[in-house]
Amino acid sequence: MTTRIDIEATSDRLAADERISDYEFWRSLKNLNNEIFEIANSNEPIPFEMVRWRAILKQARSKRGRV
Repeated sequence: MTTRIDIEATSDRLAADERISDYEFWRSLKNLNNEIFEIANSNEPIPFEMVRWRAILKQARSKRGRV
């Protein structure tokens, strides 16, 4: 399962990066969720890459102690 390993490694790296603020994680996740919502409402397929990045951002935020 390279995708799971990739998501885990990327989220670890992002969570450890002190240059990224908690607000930036929150804002990025909110923007991504809004884009996914708009795509879903227009009955278009949601790109897998967007779903992947949402998982990465959620895990990175969680690893920082924020949900």
